[in-house]
Amino acid sequence: MTDAVTEVIAPADKPAQAPIRSLRSLPVFSDRVFRTVCFAAGGVTVAIMLAVGVFLTARGGQALSSSGFSFLWVQEWNPQEGVPDSFGIAAVLFGTVTIAAIALAFSFPLALGTALLISEVLPAGVKRAMTTIVDLMAAVPSVVFGLWGVQFLQENVIPVAQWISKYLGAIPIFAVTDAEGIGLTDASAFTSSAFIAGMVVALMVLPTQTSIMREAFSQAPIGEREGALALGSTRWGMIRTVVLPFGRGGIIGGTMLGLGRALGETIAVYMIISPIFTINWEVLKTGTNSVSALIALRYGESSEFGLSALMAAGLALFLITLVINFTASSVVARSRSGAEST
Repeated sequence: MTDAVTEVIAPADKPAQAPIRSLRSLPVFSDRVFRTVCFAAGGVTVAIMLAVGVFLTARGGQALSSSGFSFLWVQEWNPQEGVPDSFGIAAVLFGTVTIAAIALAFSFPLALGTALLISEVLPAGVKRAMTTIVDLMAAVPSVVFGLWGVQFLQENVIPVAQWISKYLGAIPIFAVTDAEGIGLTDASAFTSSAFIAGMVVALMVLPTQTSIMREAFSQAPIGEREGALALGSTRWGMIRTVVLPFGRGGIIGGTMLGLGRALGETIAVYMIISPIFTINWEVLKTGTNSVSALIALRYGESSEFGLSALMAAGLALFLITLVINFTASSVVARSRSGAEST
């Protein structure tokens, strides 16, 4: 007779757990300094943003309390203390959005194509040179783009605007008419328009959009790229099924950051447009305005109450760009982990 040996087996629903080992360690002096510097830098940045918001709210409070909600829908800009409907941002805000939308219409396909060219097509040496050239565009001052737009682009774009108005004038935004609705063909009716200003702003936001899209595309997994090519996919097929889905967050985030930059552009727009204070739906027609150009135009000649009204307009632009940039940063942050890929 042999001795029986009984082995105790842990239940399947209660697996044996190894003792948890503590990995706590005390930070050294350099870790504490690094952490303190990082928290201080982040705190100062947030404090500066809050200070800007508080300053604009405090300085614009007098105008906002005088105008009330009419500040949002009045088109006229003739601030008079105690007169509620004498000023508002309806016209300048419409012009700001119009110029930014035209800028995105031009810059988005250019940025997307350039980013794909750099990340997927060009050889390494040419890729570095192309990346440097595109990034250097962001360092060109706004006034240079403005001068180029006034002296070169404007006279060359007017024939294009006339052609669009002639053949697509049935679409209201492409029509150029006078007060009686009669179509205009003279070149003077097409200068200083939102169309030309938007084209100039498009070149200014192009480096930002291209850089973010390029970084997102470059993070597409190598394994999935090679897998698609190994299965017989063409280069375009691999880009369409792997790179573009993975970089979707970068495309959205880069576009929105470009929108935020376009909304706040000042000098180039100020040099090109002919400022008006009525909503102009005809984007090819002379005359538009923007919040930033309004501030640059009226700051030196405004009374104390007029300055308060300009600060209120600046506060509106600040809040809009803050929301857009915050949303874009969140989208870009998600794209870096591949969370947007399918």
